[in-house]
Amino acid sequence: MTTLPFDRPHPLRPPPAYAELRATEPVAAVTTSDGRPAWLVTSYDAVTAVLGDPRFGVMPPGSPPGQGATLLQDGDPHRRLRRLVGGAFTPARIEALRPRITRLAEAQADALLACGSPGDLVSGFAAPLSIAVIAELLGVALEDRDRFRQLADAAGSADFTTMDTAAEQAWGAFAEFVGGLIAAQRANLGEDLLSALIEETGLSDYERTTLVLTILASGYLTATNAISVGATLLLTEGRLAALADCTEEALRATVEEVVRLQIGLIGEVFPRWALADLDLEGVRLRTGDLVLARLGSANRDPAHFAEPDEFRPRPSTEERHVAFGRGPHHCLGAALARLELGIALRALATKLPTLRLSGSVHDIDWVTAHADTGPVAVGVSW
Repeated sequence: MTTLPFDRPHPLRPPPAYAELRATEPVAAVTTSDGRPAWLVTSYDAVTAVLGDPRFGVMPPGSPPGQGATLLQDGDPHRRLRRLVGGAFTPARIEALRPRITRLAEAQADALLACGSPGDLVSGFAAPLSIAVIAELLGVALEDRDRFRQLADAAGSADFTTMDTAAEQAWGAFAEFVGGLIAAQRANLGEDLLSALIEETGLSDYERTTLVLTILASGYLTATNAISVGATLLLTEGRLAALADCTEEALRATVEEVVRLQIGLIGEVFPRWALADLDLEGVRLRTGDLVLARLGSANRDPAHFAEPDEFRPRPSTEERHVAFGRGPHHCLGAALARLELGIALRALATKLPTLRLSGSVHDIDWVTAHADTGPVAVGVSW
């Protein structure tokens, strides 16, 4: 039985073992790094089947209903929370943020430029922009941004599925910080998302706090990594500068290709558990089996994507990638992620047209966290 993780010789590409398994054994028995047996799912068809089938859950069978971490639960409790929070993430609501996010991105690109070459794409652009955008969405003033980033980084690197002492402390400190934000906002309610969550009587205090925790963590950690890796990918392809004056359609196609290729590098969907005995691609799974669906492999399946390992912006009529998941746990923040990434990349292309990597992508150090993975720093010059 194969033991995870697989070797990844190139930092911007998936392990070669994925392609081998996808072709010969798309549902393969593996052992996780902590010694647990699991099924590794690598083909597009098998991954989408897992994500869309209610017989696979994000909580193990037998878990108490409604006790998952915010949206990390199944069935009616999950549907209830998505219904309460989903209205804030509709494409129309997110599109209304475009002018403000554009101003924030351009200002942050100006700040990076003003600091002088060389610079760091992570601390000088992606991280502060992500914090500013998520603060704008929630309607809060993250005045102590260094403290916020420290707490979010610690919580993001902790394994909350096991909740050992370190994870409890990290998430406890972050929850205390969020509690302070909620308390301050109660006295100054407005039209923002945080005010809406405070006024939503259907939420308990625990649910409200953990929902805000989830939104803050994903809006900062995931967005920072997406912008950093997306820009790095485009710089290695020599494609970033062209975004300064391309059409909106060309920008959209580029963003979709960046997202397709970077998922699996910056993160994967949460593990699933079989909630019943079932067959998947001819393999018999038993109730309680751990299932690891790999989006990064599914998005490079040659049965569904022409030249899957090449950067090739694709027409909207071509096969849909699964970078934002599929089914009941499809990413609520997909519209915001697309908008923020596109605006950020265009701002870099416009403000720093000669931007280039200071070294090789192989020189980049990565933070491998439980839920999100990204570069510690990306050295750039111009």
